[in-house]
Amino acid sequence: MSTVAVIAIVVGALILLAIVVSMARSTARRRQISHAQTEAKRDDVQHHHNRADDRRHEAELAEEQAKRARAEAELDERDAAGRERELGEEPRSERPGAP
Repeated sequence: MSTVAVIAIVVGALILLAIVVSMARSTARRRQISHAQTEAKRDDVQHHHNRADDRRHEAELAEEQAKRARAEAELDERDAAGRERELGEEPRSERPGAP
């Protein structure tokens, strides 16, 4: 074989090797990016689950506060009706057109 042919084969092999290495690096980079994106999506899902849990908890607290406020309002109405009776007035709840 001539020297030129050997040099051409070696150069071709080096170019082919460079292409293969470049493709391998590109594939590895894509996998790494894909992995990072998957992790980010999992984090996003977890964040939304946590927010939903927090909002459910806040709603439960608000319901408890509303129940407590209704109970306190009923007690205040009973106290007011008792004081009205002591004064000899007709309790507001028994008046015509009262809520």
